[in-house]
Amino acid sequence: MRHAILGPGGVGGMMGACLARIGEAVTMVGRAETLPASPSKLELESPFGNVSVDVTWAGSVPPTDVLWLTVKATQLESALRSIRDPGSVGAIVPLLNGLDHIELLRSKFGADHVIPATIGGEMERVSAGHFVHRSPFAILNILATGCALLQSVCERLRGIGFICNFMDDETTLMWSKLVFLAPIALTTSAFDKTVGEVAADPKAWAQFEACVRETAAAGRAEGASLDPETVLKLVKGAPFGMRSSMQKDVSAGLPPELDAIGGAILRAAAQHGLDAATTKNLMAQIEHRRGAAREIA
Repeated sequence: MRHAILGPGGVGGMMGACLARIGEAVTMVGRAETLPASPSKLELESPFGNVSVDVTWAGSVPPTDVLWLTVKATQLESALRSIRDPGSVGAIVPLLNGLDHIELLRSKFGADHVIPATIGGEMERVSAGHFVHRSPFAILNILATGCALLQSVCERLRGIGFICNFMDDETTLMWSKLVFLAPIALTTSAFDKTVGEVAADPKAWAQFEACVRETAAAGRAEGASLDPETVLKLVKGAPFGMRSSMQKDVSAGLPPELDAIGGAILRAAAQHGLDAATTKNLMAQIEHRRGAAREIA
């Protein structure tokens, strides 16, 4: 199949390299001004094995069977302008953080063309065409409506180390990522600590645990099946040095996905009359860090 990757950052580079590795045709879509510096090979360092694979590059989305959306939520609106001919795109598989992008994409491209999905792991772009997959896992969860199209691809991704699941319940699919991601992103960014350092710091861990429970409560109120105890256990066993992409963005002075990640929890909690004070406080701590950094600069 033909695959296009819109958003050649950490997740996009990882997906592009792994899809090319299993024999799929891959086009990386980047900004026109960056194309001259984009190498024809993607280099990926990964626990699944280091690879160097051939890909093509384009300044807009070409005719494709599957478009993987791997941009940050803060970049989505501008990135969608790269889709100049929606009719030439088969399925859109968004791997963005948060929840709100699903309805936005459906409103623009039609519900039948959007296959909700999530990805879990630490992936990073270190230079043009060079990516590092730092976590010992990569978890790709896809709504079951995409099974017929993507089952063969997922079987081959499993063969190189991915965990791939097809899930029947969209609400559980999306909130299962958020209940894991949001507490990690918000606490690592608020305290500027790795996941292991958060787990070892009683103050940070107390806020992490409270955020997990607030997120799980909001997700369950929305209809998701979530177990906060499982999340807490998984994070206790996560790599000590693991960092969130939000933490990296804040440290680099880039706009973090606060609204997409934390805002989604606050909106759901408010709708159902639930408390989300810790989540709100963590978001405020992150904004304070960003403000202090701007003053120093």
